[in-house]
Amino acid sequence: MHRRLTWGLASLRVTGCVALLLLLWNPISSRLLPGTAAPLVLLDASLSMAGHGGRWREALDSARALAGGRGGVIWRFGAQVAAFDSGPPSDGASRLGPAIAAAAARGGPVTVVTDGAVSDVTALAPDLLRSLHIVVLSRPEFRDAFVAAVEGAHRIAATDTLRLKVSYGVVGKREEGRGKSRAALAISAEGRRLVSRDVSLPDSGIVSTEITLPSSLFPHPGTWVLDVRLQGAPDSEPRNDGRIFLVDVNPTPSVVVLASPPDWDLRFFARTLADIARVPVTVFVETEPGRPPGGRWRDAATLAPVSRAVVQRALAGARLVVEGGDPAGFGRMSVPADRARLLWPTVGGLAGEWYVDAPPPTPFAAGLGGLAWDSLPPVVGVMPASPDSTAVVALTARLARRGQARPVVIMSERGAVRRAEIAAVGLYRWAFRGGASEEAYRALVAELANWLLGEEGRGKREGVTPKSLVVANGLPVEWRWTGSGPPRDVAVTLRSSAGERRDTLRFDAAGEATLRLPPAVYTYVLDGGSERGMIAVETYSDEWRPSAPVLAPQAGAPAGRVRAVSMRDRWWLFVLAIAAFTAEWVWRRRVGLP
Repeated sequence: MHRRLTWGLASLRVTGCVALLLLLWNPISSRLLPGTAAPLVLLDASLSMAGHGGRWREALDSARALAGGRGGVIWRFGAQVAAFDSGPPSDGASRLGPAIAAAAARGGPVTVVTDGAVSDVTALAPDLLRSLHIVVLSRPEFRDAFVAAVEGAHRIAATDTLRLKVSYGVVGKREEGRGKSRAALAISAEGRRLVSRDVSLPDSGIVSTEITLPSSLFPHPGTWVLDVRLQGAPDSEPRNDGRIFLVDVNPTPSVVVLASPPDWDLRFFARTLADIARVPVTVFVETEPGRPPGGRWRDAATLAPVSRAVVQRALAGARLVVEGGDPAGFGRMSVPADRARLLWPTVGGLAGEWYVDAPPPTPFAAGLGGLAWDSLPPVVGVMPASPDSTAVVALTARLARRGQARPVVIMSERGAVRRAEIAAVGLYRWAFRGGASEEAYRALVAELANWLLGEEGRGKREGVTPKSLVVANGLPVEWRWTGSGPPRDVAVTLRSSAGERRDTLRFDAAGEATLRLPPAVYTYVLDGGSERGMIAVETYSDEWRPSAPVLAPQAGAPAGRVRAVSMRDRWWLFVLAIAAFTAEWVWRRRVGLP
């Protein structure tokens, strides 16, 4: 019998067993299938494509050539992803991430036509980036001077001095043999120059300087449009040489904050109150209480010493006075009896992790509904407070969420004078964390301003407010819902030198809406006239500056769809196993083997 067993029978047995083992093990592999979607071209529509040396026309022709002959599709990308149109670039940012994420979900070959100056290249997924066919039409290098930023208070009293921090810089290679460049920073308003300063331009990079504008330069109250411009700078792109700054000048400060000593709670409160209530806030800090007699006061904006008489004049004209810090110093300054007051002691008290409870059913709680109180960070201390029978306890806190609840926000009203007291230390941690905690802090400050300032606080914060008064060219104006109740669509009328425009602010679930506007200074009025103000869209954009390409041209990987394939998906393996065992059985029968 051993003479009848051949290598052919053995090979059939081995083949059948190997095929059977592979089917039992069932390993999985992947393979690239040909893409079925039409080619997609992502066209960079940021403002840099139309800046100095930009190659927008070439990019447009390249995109059409890459997509037109094969039934392809063109998308524009920049600050957002949009359908194709042949209009000039209009986006104030170059973000490729959202575009390639949407393209990956669509499938098919993807080509990117850009100048290479993409701001989010480090955040792109490497595998998606490798698969792209990238065409780079880079701009030639040039030297450019620009005004990078203007920072300062947007609301001041008529007696205040406006201090602006102006950042300016230069990008590009300086010509050989040329000395250090000089220019002038000029600030103008209402067709006249307010101030001018000669500055020296750096070889490269950004530097800052502070410019002071005394109150005498603003002869009347209202909103002033300041044009901050770099003049006489040798550069090739004039559209980023100027910035707009809006400042609202009120006859008197609406809020005066006395911080003795200063701390983070009072700093965050003053900044948030000025943003929400949109009233001028003046902060004085006492750095040496009792030395000299009466204390040494300073302006919190500049830390310049101010006399007691200056502080007293500010208190005489304020609608709301905030006294914070050491409670032993409260009452040292003479506050008119008919002024609203907020007392916030932050020195002493019971330390620990105190968690604020959800508000009890009071009129104050109407604007605090819907907040996730359990997720808010704890405050670090609670001051002892003994509210009288006429006071209303608006918020309470418990140590480690257990034990007796202690009042942390107390409100009272006698006659027409309103008074509030905050007994919590460390509330600034809500704003510092950001996100939902910051919104809870803003809601608390808004309700306090609404109640303490009365009609002024209510009229200024109810409804809708812009997040920023000045927006760069190509970026949307963002709006925040600040009214009571859920966000709703609001009609808005905008007027500029180009005419009148009506639009609708459509808010999402987070209470935010966006509106894209061309460069101009606008006065806006919400539906019904409940809110009005001024915003500006600048000609300036970061996209006008020259920047080196961060994307390099590449051919990209073959387009297709990756599919997982297991051994049991291969039909021929079943046929092979059956054929091998069948052939072996027939062969064995013919040679007489069992």
